[in-house]
Amino acid sequence: MRKRKIATILSVAAVGVTLVVLSAASDPDEGVGVQTEAVAARDLVATVPGSGRIEPRRKVDVSTDVSGRVTRLAVQEGDWVNQGDFLLSIEPTRFQSSVVRAQAGLSQTESSAEHAAASQVYSERELRRLEDVARAGGFVADAEMERARAQAQGAASQARGARFTVDQARAALAEARDALHKATIVAPMSGRVTRVNIQEGETAGAMAGPGSQLLTIADLSEMEAHVVIDETDVPTVSVGDRALVRIDAYARRVFPGRVVRIANSAMRGGAQESAGFRVVIALNRPPEGLRPELSASAEVAVEERSRVLAVPILALTVRGPGGGPVGRTRGTEGVWVVRDNQAVFAPVQVGITGEQHFEVKSGVRAGDQVVAGPYDAVRSLQPGDVVRSEPAGAEKK
Repeated sequence: MRKRKIATILSVAAVGVTLVVLSAASDPDEGVGVQTEAVAARDLVATVPGSGRIEPRRKVDVSTDVSGRVTRLAVQEGDWVNQGDFLLSIEPTRFQSSVVRAQAGLSQTESSAEHAAASQVYSERELRRLEDVARAGGFVADAEMERARAQAQGAASQARGARFTVDQARAALAEARDALHKATIVAPMSGRVTRVNIQEGETAGAMAGPGSQLLTIADLSEMEAHVVIDETDVPTVSVGDRALVRIDAYARRVFPGRVVRIANSAMRGGAQESAGFRVVIALNRPPEGLRPELSASAEVAVEERSRVLAVPILALTVRGPGGGPVGRTRGTEGVWVVRDNQAVFAPVQVGITGEQHFEVKSGVRAGDQVVAGPYDAVRSLQPGDVVRSEPAGAEKK
């Protein structure tokens, strides 16, 4: 009887221990604290970043083909001008003198050409007279005939040379008039004056020579974002891709746009820096008063997926066989799926990367709860670890 009672007590104790263990395994206060998220269908957009500045679609840097002192400046930054409006003038005296000299040179060469033409007519007429006498049976010495022919040929050659000289003089006059015309600069397009690099009294072209930039006129009704995208990302960008542009001066607004141009040549900032390519994004609805050269950043949508299964980016990790540590062999990408309060490693195949989620093509199903944080937990979990779900930012116990 005593032995049976002891056996009964031990049996009850064993059952009690089992219940305690089971209770501990299911106790929500035990295990690794994690945040979980259900696998669900989402719309994902893969983007690539770029940064740069705002520029007008159409602008003209007005320069000068001649150099000289600016005698009059009719515009300042912010002014609106129409095509053909007067902008500035360069001291014209030197160019006016050139026109007068070129005109005098032309008159002189035209006079010489007239004299050469008259000599040609006289020489040809004398040659024909001698030929007529010879045909009529009159006596004409051979030497006299040869001399007349030579004089006619020489006069014709001089007349041709005189005509060429006249053409040169006319070209010189046209060039002098063109320089005088270019001393008065007018607006090549309608738009806003966004930059003025010259003032009255300064010499245009003094530093850079003819062709130096004087001012800039831009059409601010159509604006673009000129951003630089890394060489590793630019192959995925195509003309027509959607983009969202953020402008530092408009911190709380996002401006939609589309890619309209992609540079063919790279931009490099230094020997050790990776190359970037300029990508131009046309803004759909630029705000009034948007100014050129404002700093901007952009996210270009290079790939889109609708209603695909997705997991948080932070949930993806790399593990060895069975979810163990990565050894010398290449690891497998996967996520921790929570089943019966335990972490189970599930290898997955991922697709595009959205802003906060990966597309998953295989390995999990809709509704699966995956460990989405914290970072340390995702990286340190082992298969079979007991986990408990807690809100983001909760303190560890």
